[in-house]
Amino acid sequence: MGFQQGLSGLNAAARNLEVIGNNVANANTVGFKSSRALFSDVYANTLAASASGSVGIGTRVSGVAQQFTQGNITTTNSPLDVAINGEGFYRLSSNGNISYSRNGQFQLDNNGYVVSSSGARLTGYAADATGAVTTGTPVDLRISKTDLAPLPTTKATAGLNLDSRKTALTTAGFNLSNASTYHGATSMSTYDSLGNSHTLSMYFVKTAPNTYAVFAANDGVQVGATPVGTMNFNSDGSLNTTSTTLPFNISVPITGGATTPMTVAVDFTGTTQFGTSFGVNDLTQNGYTAGKLSGFNVGPDGTILGRYSNGQTLAQGQIALTSFTNAQGLAPLGGNQWAQTSMSGLPLLGAPGSGSLGALQSGAVEEANVDLTQELVNMITAQRVYQANAQTIKTEDSLLQTIVNLR
Repeated sequence: MGFQQGLSGLNAAARNLEVIGNNVANANTVGFKSSRALFSDVYANTLAASASGSVGIGTRVSGVAQQFTQGNITTTNSPLDVAINGEGFYRLSSNGNISYSRNGQFQLDNNGYVVSSSGARLTGYAADATGAVTTGTPVDLRISKTDLAPLPTTKATAGLNLDSRKTALTTAGFNLSNASTYHGATSMSTYDSLGNSHTLSMYFVKTAPNTYAVFAANDGVQVGATPVGTMNFNSDGSLNTTSTTLPFNISVPITGGATTPMTVAVDFTGTTQFGTSFGVNDLTQNGYTAGKLSGFNVGPDGTILGRYSNGQTLAQGQIALTSFTNAQGLAPLGGNQWAQTSMSGLPLLGAPGSGSLGALQSGAVEEANVDLTQELVNMITAQRVYQANAQTIKTEDSLLQTIVNLR
């Protein structure tokens, strides 16, 4: 009798309902990937059986395949919520045990390491003290809250226009307290080796047609008794870079324990002398004071960029992603994690956005790729299949009962 076919159909339908139920249960699980049951028919192995006369003995679930399709991305308010838009897995380390995940809900532990909800550490590429990321062996990513050390000013640029209509003066009468002894002035903030701020001022005195002497002062005190440099201009108002030696190296005396003197190389390339009022077009310098970590965010390439109170940014590391030749071969571990197997192939590690790896989106999470409407339809279908197989067994039972009742 055909009880075996109906029984196998019941078992397969029940297993299918389990898979569907698991999908529905995880519809709100971040990074979850839905699964579907794979069915195959079953035939008895007999040497004498002919192809035209073989009757199958039922069905079985030959496997459960996970669907690694992209889930919807939803924004959040946490900078450590990171969604993968495309292919790839996060690489996690738990006491040296490596696992892989699509769940980008991360947080900081008490030691500053970026960890998942289960406590596994996110891995990636380390950054040195200057913010340069070194690719190679992945390490556990850690966000340092150490103050950013100050950078003393060594270079500056100044782009301005000097009024060619001014009357020439002598440098002998220069007095920074008397505006009539110079033809323009500008100031910028500079920083010494301890991060202390200073004001470097520059004064411009027209000494002859197309010629200007430049004096300097630090914190209101004149630097030296003579000009720190001379600028010569061409007849079209452009700076004569042949007769003007750039940059001007200004040696600034510093007190308070910082390195002294502080030498600042000021480049006046781009300065002009036109018949318009004095004006400053560009003024920059490369120093900054010490800063405290005020926040951070993750870029599309996985770089964790720290923001500091002094307005500077510094890379703290870079998240690495991993891809596999056969993601279906990964072994699910639970907790939104998978493990490498011989079927998945070797992990291929790289920076987000490189090769076939997807880009990252900070302040967002990837929702489960479960289509609830489809799953409910699948549930109805699986229920009908279960009922039909139960009906097969009921019919077989009725036939068997008829045979038993023969007299």
